[in-house]
Amino acid sequence: MPALRGPGKPAAKARVGLLGGSFNPAHGGHLHISRLALERLGLDQVWWLVSPQNPLKPAAGMAPLDERLVRARAMVDDRRIVVTAIERDLGTRYAVDTLGLLKRRFPDTRFVWVMGADNLVQVPRWKRWRTVFRTVPIAVFARPTYSSRALSGRAARRFAGARVRATRAGGLADLRPPAWVFLRTPLHGASATRIRARRAAEGGRTPGETE
Repeated sequence: MPALRGPGKPAAKARVGLLGGSFNPAHGGHLHISRLALERLGLDQVWWLVSPQNPLKPAAGMAPLDERLVRARAMVDDRRIVVTAIERDLGTRYAVDTLGLLKRRFPDTRFVWVMGADNLVQVPRWKRWRTVFRTVPIAVFARPTYSSRALSGRAARRFAGARVRATRAGGLADLRPPAWVFLRTPLHGASATRIRARRAAEGGRTPGETE
């Protein structure tokens, strides 16, 4: 199996959150959800899985992977948050494949997939999305304007019986999947789409883009 250039081997029985995305660019919202995940889920680390190219997003307007990695690492100020290019290293494009390989590589690690409510809305478009739910526990964090749609959407309905109470979030990593929790936490308004739009309006200048 290819070597991973990012995280080393986690400690035995470590609890690790996986936050996937384009990070185009990384912003304060990513830090916000990562810190909440560390606190509310009792995690030891959160790995940012910076995707070479999200299959559901156009390549146009996507900054080069190395540039996105550099920007992400520059803004992270917590050693428990690890910025990685795991999907490039493993040669995977889809969450279901990445998770399968990570669980093989680190069989003693207790992974939790971390996502915002916007991703719970669109997760039925993912490759073998039901398998994702059955592979690792999932933590869904509220996001502005998305929460109601997420909780009434196809994925939430399909796995309604696997939803656990927010009061049990601290033990989510120890639960056998499928198991997922929805957390109504303080919201953060940062949006990569708005950041890119502002950069374009400012002629590509970068100050303030990671709010």
